[in-house]
Amino acid sequence: MKNSIQLAVCLAVAASSLACIGFERKSTVTGPSAPGIGALMGSWSSSNLIPSPSSCTDFKWNVSEQTATSAKGAFSATCAGDLRLTGNAEGTLSGSTISWSATGVGTAPGLTGCNIALTGTAEIRLDSVRVPYTGTTCLGPVNGVEILRRR
Repeated sequence: MKNSIQLAVCLAVAASSLACIGFERKSTVTGPSAPGIGALMGSWSSSNLIPSPSSCTDFKWNVSEQTATSAKGAFSATCAGDLRLTGNAEGTLSGSTISWSATGVGTAPGLTGCNIALTGTAEIRLDSVRVPYTGTTCLGPVNGVEILRRR
């Protein structure tokens, strides 16, 4: 009987001391956020291959440098009339948007090289970058929207 009372007292003391111990679990749910340094690094391209007369397509952007607030690298695209654009694109990152510009040269059969300039504000999505653009080429003004995906 003495052992039973001692066991009961020990269990009561153990139970009361456990009541003083708290268990805490903390979790955080995260969603898409601004890209970290290097999140845009690599090659990106669009897949729309048939441009309208006032648009460009087959955008390619090979991001070779990125900081917390900027990204830049080689750029190419094809505009109506088989005008091939090559040059450099760079952008300023702010949250999930990129204010960007591209400059370079456009070439086509029978046409000497001409300067091109494109600008826009792109939107970084979970698995792509939506790129609205406007600009000028030697064949006239261009505008449109392309969706770039990592290659």
